Amino acid sequence: VLAADGMGDANGHLVTLSDATRSALDAVLPANWSHANPVDIIGDAPPDRFAATLDILLADRDTQAVLVMNCPTALASSTAVAERVIEVVKTHRALSARSVPVLTNWLGEGAAEEGRRLFAANAIPSFETPASAVRGFMQLVAYNRAQEELMRTPPAMPAGITYDAEPVRAIVAKALAEGREMLGEVESKRMLAAYAIPVVETVVVRDDEEVEREAARLIAAHGSVALKILSEDISHKSDVGGVRLNLATSREALAVAREMRERVGRLLPGAHIEGFTLSPMIVRRNAHELILGMTVDATFGPMLMFGAGGTAADVMHDIALALLPLDMKLAADLVAETRIARLLRGYRDRPPADLEAIAAALVGLSAMVVAHPEIRELDINPLLADDKGVIALDARVRIADETKSPRVALAIRPYPVEWERKLHHDTLGSLVVRPIRPEDERLYETFARHLKPDDIRLRFFAPKASLSHRFVARLTQIDYAREIAFVAIAPNGELLGVSRFAADPDFETAEYAVLVRSDLKGKGLGGLLMHQLLDYAKANGLKRIVGSVLAENTTMLAMCRQLGFSISADPEDLTVR
Repeated sequence: VLAADGMGDANGHLVTLSDATRSALDAVLPANWSHANPVDIIGDAPPDRFAATLDILLADRDTQAVLVMNCPTALASSTAVAERVIEVVKTHRALSARSVPVLTNWLGEGAAEEGRRLFAANAIPSFETPASAVRGFMQLVAYNRAQEELMRTPPAMPAGITYDAEPVRAIVAKALAEGREMLGEVESKRMLAAYAIPVVETVVVRDDEEVEREAARLIAAHGSVALKILSEDISHKSDVGGVRLNLATSREALAVAREMRERVGRLLPGAHIEGFTLSPMIVRRNAHELILGMTVDATFGPMLMFGAGGTAADVMHDIALALLPLDMKLAADLVAETRIARLLRGYRDRPPADLEAIAAALVGLSAMVVAHPEIRELDINPLLADDKGVIALDARVRIADETKSPRVALAIRPYPVEWERKLHHDTLGSLVVRPIRPEDERLYETFARHLKPDDIRLRFFAPKASLSHRFVARLTQIDYAREIAFVAIAPNGELLGVSRFAADPDFETAEYAVLVRSDLKGKGLGGLLMHQLLDYAKANGLKRIVGSVLAENTTMLAMCRQLGFSISADPEDLTVR
């Protein structure tokens, strides 16, 4: 009961016994056994009853792990029970292709000591209490879940969305040339829009005539407007009465602008007021106010923030942080770390917010920060989110001159987009040669169909290669630091060949590999991919590239000679270095 309660507290799940398993247990257990999971084999159980029960449970295909518990009694030796459990585990390890973890909990001190020693000697984990046994099992669950998460291949960005870096470069360059660090609201929103983050239309008005004219235009189209003070010296406009909402006429907007200029000038006499911004009033009854942000940590470099936004953001302090770069899965995980995530899923009459749109905004923000190292701080507050999508109402960006004050490097190396090349091949025509991406996993199935068994053997030194998800994920999900891979992609999107290297921790020496479709051998594609690999190695300061090639692989050896590799054979081995 304690173990089952512990599983419930840890969000673990007890398997439901199948009819076949219950029938098998009926044959070996007393009539008053629990007939359910946990399987109570009754306190007078001798060693053979433990063994028979464990044997049946391990044979059940639904069993993912078994915890065997023993409380010392005068009716059976805890050590004898341990010996029989060990025998069953050894038999299943030897005969079964499926590995089922078996954990044990031998209660007591003196009576359990010898059993625990035997379990340790036979690589079977043993715990002193049911609670610690459950924690041990949940560590396995968490590890397995983490491995599965790491092997997932989420899209880097939502389908159909593209980013445009040029407007951002122009805005940043202009501001730096003018000696400005803080970007205006309009500039900040243009940057967001370039990275597919929806923003509300915003216009700058400098004088009374512009306020009245633009307010009339926006009110005619949208019904009402929001007016904000425009000043680089004011970070939180609402603190000084610098924000007014729901202005329904142009005359009201003009009156508010005059009153706002006077009040802000009185409260902050040193602030330079450039004018105002006018935006359509966005009214979304069920929308949540969110905050997205970015800052630079002295150790980890750029970090993204997500949380509950609005004027109470600093008080609520419901935020989560993530390292860049983000993909759609990592963005969704970041959202899930906050308390407001539960509200975003919908409740009562409030429909769920568009979580994919929120994740897409985070991915766009991540891409912008990675692509433009001049960005040092960024706030989007609020970002309205509801079932119709997201829209940024206000934004603030601070920049710095990267040539004079370089930003702390990203903790995780991003995809090296600068190494994408469009090339022309005399036989194959136009090709794209670029670093591999996680989503390239889907290309390997077609690629493998064009590989002859002998070419697989020459590449992998084995008669065949498993193209399981786990195996291909290891090939496509790389760190772009110690490991790099380049793929050649045809105009129809098919994978034609791959070159890669994995470097030592000191980044002095790397081992390379190259594989080209069997029907394209001898056309120079392997050499093209190797040239790209060598150029990358030189640019990143690698000293040496080595490879092991089967002596019979004359095609690869000929290419190595053409590329200037030195070749040495091992008379006692079938490979050439």
